[in-house]
Amino acid sequence: MTGKWPDDDVILYEGVCIFCSRWVRFVATRDVERKFRFTAIQSPYGTRLAQTFGIDPDDPDTNAVVHGGVAWLKSDAALTVLSQLPRWGWVRVLFAVPKPLRDAVYSLVARNRYRIFGKYDECFVPDADMRARVME
Repeated sequence: MTGKWPDDDVILYEGVCIFCSRWVRFVATRDVERKFRFTAIQSPYGTRLAQTFGIDPDDPDTNAVVHGGVAWLKSDAALTVLSQLPRWGWVRVLFAVPKPLRDAVYSLVARNRYRIFGKYDECFVPDADMRARVME
């Protein structure tokens, strides 16, 4: 958890990362209330958000979510988002796992995301329905 941001329920993701883009599609599909909005770190809005919370836009090591006016990073971000989705509330029990252990697993995947999942040449472009939820 870190500082404040004026917009709420905004997910910051890396637009060229295939894994990250799939995460956004996963959330958007299950977020039937359309609570979350999305911003790629490569967009002007996303870059400002990242810099505000100490994330290097050129070499991000985490996604983030602003929820409850607070930015959550690494495993806290993923669990916070999942716990807000219908039928995913059970993931709250994973907050009981010590944060250093959760973040170590998160960081391992983040460090290897391109090697494991690949990378787009250009920023992921959402479909028309999701476009309305993108903040640039």
